[in-house]
Amino acid sequence: METRQIRSYVLRQGRMTNAQRTSFSRYWKLFGVEPVGEFNPEECFSRVAPLTVEVGFGMGDSLLEMAKAEAGRNFLGLEMHSPGIGNLLRGISISEIKNLRLMKIDALTVLEKHLPKKSVNRLQLFFPDPWPKKKHKKRRLINTGFLDLVARVLEQYGLIHIATDWEDYAHQIKDTFFKDSRFSLVESPVRAETKYEKRGIQNGHQIFDIAYQFCDLGE
Repeated sequence: METRQIRSYVLRQGRMTNAQRTSFSRYWKLFGVEPVGEFNPEECFSRVAPLTVEVGFGMGDSLLEMAKAEAGRNFLGLEMHSPGIGNLLRGISISEIKNLRLMKIDALTVLEKHLPKKSVNRLQLFFPDPWPKKKHKKRRLINTGFLDLVARVLEQYGLIHIATDWEDYAHQIKDTFFKDSRFSLVESPVRAETKYEKRGIQNGHQIFDIAYQFCDLGE
């Protein structure tokens, strides 16, 4: 399978603050991962532990909170926006946690080429770009092709946890998963509230948390 060419995100880079820029320069070599070939979680974290991968962590505050709360898990955050990466790197350093690493790369490429098969215990995707205009909905990340990549990396009975504040996107997500017998709807895990989520609630948006368990009957 080749990585889809239509981008599911927009590079809203913004300007990095001096603190973010300094953190990127100082801490990327410690907590950043440059994927060359297949990522080795055990080697990267120097231990064997369940791996949580977050696609698009934004400014990273909620991911940092989850990594601090679950020290027994390894966390890998995927993000393309440098200000958010710089902000999270600073948070990792201040918190002195050892179970969080970051990649600056498109998530589809990581899911397709760099994560080992059946290596992820939990995949989380919180408030992906909803692409609300009808002509742009083909850019939404979650579709049948994405589910194939999820099935590639999730371990047997692993979870994918999604949150969105766009109702029609929530319905599309549920419909897409409903048609795939490899995934069963389950109760959503507890998670930290995100900055985007707080803004959505202030704007009167309903939050949809959706989780599915993966089971490959062919195994």
